[in-house]
Amino acid sequence: MNKKAESILIVDDNRGVLTALQLLLKPYFKEIRTLSSPVTLLTTLREASWSLLLLDMNFTSGINTGNEGLYWLHEVKRIAPDLPVVLFTAYADIDLAVRGMKEGACDFIVKPWDNNKMVETLLHAAQSKQSNKCQPTSSDTTDSNSGMYWGESQAMQQLHFLVEKVAATDANILVTGENGTGKEMLARELHRHSLRCNKPLVSVDMGAITESLFESELFGHAKGAFTDAHTDRIGKFEAAHQSTLFLDEIGNLPYHQQAKLLTALQQRSIVRVGSNTPIPIDIRLICATNRNLQEMVNRGEFREDLLYRINTIHLELPSLRQRSEDILPLANRFIEQSCRKYRKPALQLSDEACQKLLRHTWPGNIRELQHTIEKAVIICEDTTLSVSLFHLTPTKETAPKPASTLEEMERQMIQQTLEACNGNLSAVASQLGITRQTLYNKLKKYGI
Repeated sequence: MNKKAESILIVDDNRGVLTALQLLLKPYFKEIRTLSSPVTLLTTLREASWSLLLLDMNFTSGINTGNEGLYWLHEVKRIAPDLPVVLFTAYADIDLAVRGMKEGACDFIVKPWDNNKMVETLLHAAQSKQSNKCQPTSSDTTDSNSGMYWGESQAMQQLHFLVEKVAATDANILVTGENGTGKEMLARELHRHSLRCNKPLVSVDMGAITESLFESELFGHAKGAFTDAHTDRIGKFEAAHQSTLFLDEIGNLPYHQQAKLLTALQQRSIVRVGSNTPIPIDIRLICATNRNLQEMVNRGEFREDLLYRINTIHLELPSLRQRSEDILPLANRFIEQSCRKYRKPALQLSDEACQKLLRHTWPGNIRELQHTIEKAVIICEDTTLSVSLFHLTPTKETAPKPASTLEEMERQMIQQTLEACNGNLSAVASQLGITRQTLYNKLKKYGI
């Protein structure tokens, strides 16, 4: 048996859970301390040095907003910033746990737990204190099989960690990000690491479906349902049975058709056009959009109940300008791909070309970079891609749209303060003159 970790502090209001964990973890930790309430948590942390904290996300007393775990996480990080914290959550609160990881937690474990996975996660987290980092055990930044390049930026490494955590679940996932950031590629990566990967992912571009064909495309139709319906036809939901259904550009779905999609997701069954027979469906849903769905809800353009249904986990892909350290590595990957495609000898970027690529703001993100590189490779007649081969349209920083409502003004003010304070929520709350809990509630309200 490996050497025992030093100590673990467990906070959970279920005494049965505490007893079970004490028995499970006894062979792995020299000291195990349990608390059935977080009230004395900070005092306990000050009394001794701990290797690890396992913190429940919800308690039966205290701050009854569903954000108790986030509140105590911030309190812990305030007095013990280097202490690894693993969040303990129910399946329904995975989104809070994911948010907690963005705000300083090392990992999370979902109830009911798998014993082996529990031990592995906790020991890895405890060891991370010695190396001063909490990272996924896999350090690969490139997946050669899927073509997914994770890069070196902190934002993408954190996203990689979250993908590894949630891919194997059946949780519905909403992927957001600007055009060209790779939302479909991320959806395929999620499917590839899911328990449904033995069946093909089924993709639907919601922006390309005409209103008249919406139901037939998604739910199928029966023979004779309409003119030219000469045979029965299965829809995308049936095709994705026991697999993953990817709905791209979900924000383009007209409001009156959103209810039909919601009904199918809630009832876990569909009815083909021209039929009255319900057909059970078992899918894992991934949606993607470049639009702010919460703002669309506020404007009455997107159903709030549908947003909750598709948004169990929210993954945000950063723009290329937010991960500038990945521009040149991505460019070199695209150069290699294009050289193979067009049977060109190996090419490399000149120093001036590198600087030009780094200075560009890439409004079209990775897709724009890929097309720019491909064009340069095609017309290059030398062994070096010179700066003259890259004709990039200068881009200007666009000022934020003036807010037209009090809610929009408040949202913009919070976002600007978050940027000014580098994401430090305590500093943001102090600068805005509100409590941390009020700030948490507003962040959730505006989907920030």
